[in-house]
Amino acid sequence: MNTGPISTSYRRYALGLLLTVNMLNYIDRQVLFAVFPLIKIDLRLSDTALGFLGSAFMLSYMLFAPLFGWLGDHWSRTKLASGGLVVWSLATVLAGFAPGYRTLLAARATVGVGEASFGTVSPGLISDFFPKERRGQILAWFYVAIPVGSALGYLLGGVLGQNYGWHAAFMLVGIPGLLLAIPISLMRTPPRGGEDASPQSEKGNISAGYAALFRNRSFVFNTLAMAAMTFSIGGLSQWIPSFLYRIHSLDVAKGNTLFGATTVLAGILGTLAGGWLGDRWQKSNGKGYLLVSGWGFLIGAPFAAWAILAHGLTGCMTAIFIAEFFLFLNTGPLNTVIINVTNPAVRAMAFAVNIFFIHALGDAVSPSILGWLSDQWGLRNALLITPFAMALAGLLCFVCGRFVVQDMAQAEG
Repeated sequence: MNTGPISTSYRRYALGLLLTVNMLNYIDRQVLFAVFPLIKIDLRLSDTALGFLGSAFMLSYMLFAPLFGWLGDHWSRTKLASGGLVVWSLATVLAGFAPGYRTLLAARATVGVGEASFGTVSPGLISDFFPKERRGQILAWFYVAIPVGSALGYLLGGVLGQNYGWHAAFMLVGIPGLLLAIPISLMRTPPRGGEDASPQSEKGNISAGYAALFRNRSFVFNTLAMAAMTFSIGGLSQWIPSFLYRIHSLDVAKGNTLFGATTVLAGILGTLAGGWLGDRWQKSNGKGYLLVSGWGFLIGAPFAAWAILAHGLTGCMTAIFIAEFFLFLNTGPLNTVIINVTNPAVRAMAFAVNIFFIHALGDAVSPSILGWLSDQWGLRNALLITPFAMALAGLLCFVCGRFVVQDMAQAEG
């Protein structure tokens, strides 16, 4: 608990610690996709079965998120975050001991349980350390963990898997998370709502607040936009390493290294640019966060299609870089919209509901759908449905912009 004013240096420490844990979150999440080709060969799996390994993680992630969201609004957010870190790190290590498909499936589903605990409470927790006008940039820094962690997951999974086998890759990337559980559990926490917290925002009418989420048009359309984005990004992140392996004849280590390096550079630049642009645009326009995200989706979609259709490796990777840059613009802004349009008393639950629906409609199903379509049509043709989902995400952002100013005012009141 917070027992006094929190210094600027401690806020930065909290940001760095939570960013590091979030990075481990994405390393452990994405390492599976880096070793897909090796698992497919070793266990003799169809693309449908392979895709369900990713879907199993997302199914447990989304199903447990509402429970952890409720706990996050009633209990210690730091204990939930640290407990989740222990669970998913141990499950990742245990995946390295899996002798077959079923045990690997169970381990990946357990990773989703642990990450759901951290994912529901961490965005609201970190935003409460900083003033409202800086939330876009702060969350952008926090979500830099997505491209960096994902890239490291691809890189480590590719190199370790190529040289030591996929079992070793899981074991080695899961260990570091266990070392950070204690610092997270001992971290001081700011009041819910941060510096703008009030007695009403600390207590609130919880049941009425939860019901109000589904009447909050900005929250609903923002969540639908993120679901469409998650459908496409989840499918691409899971299948692009296999796409490079099959279509462009790159081995596991080289393909994942190339894709990881492209993702980390485009992701860092896009995420930070989106946070900065979002805060700047928001000051002059109440829908600034949504405009940055919407235009990013619409510009990124045709480049994603180009990446899939390009016959040469250079054209493919160039298009992936450009598409990822514009797609990562949304990371800070859309999560900031969730915070700005919801009451602090139910903010963890808001992220839990958001997590449930973006994954239920997004990457809980897209890996398996793309895997099934790949078995029917081939991987390249299957991947072509993803740019359409990106364009839909952009249009939903613009619809959300019609309501966001009014809903922010209600949340602040």
